[in-house]
Amino acid sequence: MPACGQPAQSSPATWQHGGVTAATHSTLFPQVPDSADAVLEGLDPEQREVATALQGPVCVLAGAGTGKTRAITHRIAYGVRAGILQPSSVLAVTFTNRAAGEMRGRLRQLGAAGVQARTFHSAALRQLQYFWPKAVGGSMPRLVDRKIQLVADAAAACRIRLDRNELRDVTAEIEWSKVTQTVPADYPPAIAKAGRDAPRDPAEIAQIYNVYEDLKRDRSVIDFEDVLLLTVAILQDRHDIADQVRSQYQHFVVDEYQDVSPLQQRLLELWLGDRDNLCVVGDASQTIYSFTGATPDHLLDFRTRHPGATVVKLVRDYRSTPQVVHLANGLLAQARGRAADHRLELVSQRDAGPEPVYTEYTDEPAEAEGAARRIRELMDSGVPAAEIAILFRTNAQSETYEQALADAGVPYQLRGAERFFDRPEVRKAGIALRGAARFGGNDTLLDDAPDLPSQVRAVLSGEGWTTQPPAGSGAVRERWESLAALVNLAQDFAAAKPDATLAHLVTELDERATAQHAPTVQGVTLASLHSAKGLEWDVVFLVGVAEGMMPITYAKTDEQIEEERRLLYVGVTRARRHLHVSWALTRAPGGRPNRRPSRFLDGLRPGSTATAGRAAAGGSGGVLRGFTSTPEAAPRRTQRTPARCRVCGRTLTDAGEMKLMRCETCPSDMDEGLYQRLREWRRVQARLSGQPDFCVFTDRTLMAIAEAEPVSPVELSRIPGVLKRKLDRYGADVLAICAGQEVGEDADGE
Repeated sequence: MPACGQPAQSSPATWQHGGVTAATHSTLFPQVPDSADAVLEGLDPEQREVATALQGPVCVLAGAGTGKTRAITHRIAYGVRAGILQPSSVLAVTFTNRAAGEMRGRLRQLGAAGVQARTFHSAALRQLQYFWPKAVGGSMPRLVDRKIQLVADAAAACRIRLDRNELRDVTAEIEWSKVTQTVPADYPPAIAKAGRDAPRDPAEIAQIYNVYEDLKRDRSVIDFEDVLLLTVAILQDRHDIADQVRSQYQHFVVDEYQDVSPLQQRLLELWLGDRDNLCVVGDASQTIYSFTGATPDHLLDFRTRHPGATVVKLVRDYRSTPQVVHLANGLLAQARGRAADHRLELVSQRDAGPEPVYTEYTDEPAEAEGAARRIRELMDSGVPAAEIAILFRTNAQSETYEQALADAGVPYQLRGAERFFDRPEVRKAGIALRGAARFGGNDTLLDDAPDLPSQVRAVLSGEGWTTQPPAGSGAVRERWESLAALVNLAQDFAAAKPDATLAHLVTELDERATAQHAPTVQGVTLASLHSAKGLEWDVVFLVGVAEGMMPITYAKTDEQIEEERRLLYVGVTRARRHLHVSWALTRAPGGRPNRRPSRFLDGLRPGSTATAGRAAAGGSGGVLRGFTSTPEAAPRRTQRTPARCRVCGRTLTDAGEMKLMRCETCPSDMDEGLYQRLREWRRVQARLSGQPDFCVFTDRTLMAIAEAEPVSPVELSRIPGVLKRKLDRYGADVLAICAGQEVGEDADGE
């Protein structure tokens, strides 16, 4: 057995290229292993060590892409299938509903249904609801979904005015206080000790916090942090209840252990009691939620608290190519601090791929258009939209990329929407499919549907699904994408199980809904780096990687800067094969080009040198031989004057306003008749090409054309949204329509 963290010298023909796949890749509908030993098949030596270490404390230090979820789910399944663990005695906890749902789905596929896999809050809420009558009496207070209105009421009662941003920040401070078990009176000294910047006078926040707690009591409501606090209080005060919980749960698994807060750690200790059947999994280099009270100290101190613990390091990266892994290792090699001292150096298990691509743009709209153009090319070459992601530091960056993708005819989805099986259209579709499965023999709709996929398409056509996606984005497009995901799932299910019926599919959907194991929705993913944690794609565009955004401006201390570095590391390690890193020299067209690439890329991107004085913390680092886009591959924009409203003269910064060359509130001089003729022409073009209308031109671009009434290709090309490709294809038609000429239906602009 090799030393912890070192790659085993095993034949590539065995586990490495046999049963083991990428960290979160598996057959969509795999066969349930027929024995406990079969559960272990395909695990690498370190993963097998995790899976078979079923007694005592176990600490798994798992780098990005190393198969940690695979290791711990196989550990639980092996214990259950071998008769060592009773399913009802295992509690696996993680931090998001998505992660818990994925864990339940995998356990079900491994034949270990019945194991509780929940978030900390979900597990605590379940216990609180059950024990409240016994511990407190009466009915439990109502749980508020959003505390921000209560915080606003508390601020008003204190005669403190908060704008929307301050209200959000004060709410976050109250949440931090509660998960770190800080009472209102102790808030000012606590944030001083933590080196935390308060958004308002700490005394004012303490006052609002105190009144907020009073309001909750007066209104008989509790918040999500109270769920943990009250569960902790009951387990501390009522030993009989604590004993009852401990008799139920004998074995605990905690995923993403680097993200636990002091309050969650206290709850875990109360669940455990004096036992030590605990397996924790984490990576200090992926600690990116310290602003919420999370700390990697519990992970890093695990062996101190549990001297006899088994420690296993997972460093074989099955997700990313050596080129992506090399950049990730290089980022951490320049890190400092305690987490950096415990970093894991990943070893890619994949074949070589392309070097990361680094691109500099003149401004943010150019950066968005460049990413959209490249994504369109990738999709045209056969890369599925669902395997592409654009990741950014702040949610405010999303809008520019939404517009650019819409202009390029690229479908997309925003990360962070409601859970798939909770969507109204999915619930309605499930009811329709269940009815068809029960009474389908009498349904003429299914007469011409000989197989399962065609039956599903027929049923969902009554719910609004069509073979072609609707024009534009927004709610209508999102509903279509949800139904399309069910259609795709039916096709995959039928391919894996040719004899499956509609009733079998309904059962599969019910089990997936229970486990929150959602199918893939087609569309490029737009997500913040924080919300991308735990996900992966074939192609990742890391955008806005410039000083001021990465690290973010308000990151001042060394600890905050290092967390920003870890956030970029998380972004890099989301990519399996293709990684595009870009930045813009200025925010808006015509601005001063005073930005520079992120310091985290110093010594890693071509042409840069490592920042002086930054010593590597161990492991390999140094210069990464990457690829910088040539002007031909990503044309730079020439320096432009600021975009100004042609009505009032105000400088424009909003992408939509810049497209119209006027403020949204300024009057339009658009020729309505011309606009309608352009829309009708667009409808015909979309029909001929089999695309949604917006893939030809968006409404806003047509509006800009109708306002400008261009008379030459040069004038038309100056309108944002009219890219060279579209100018070449549609320019003659558009100019003819603007000139009042008729355009034949069979023309396609070629």
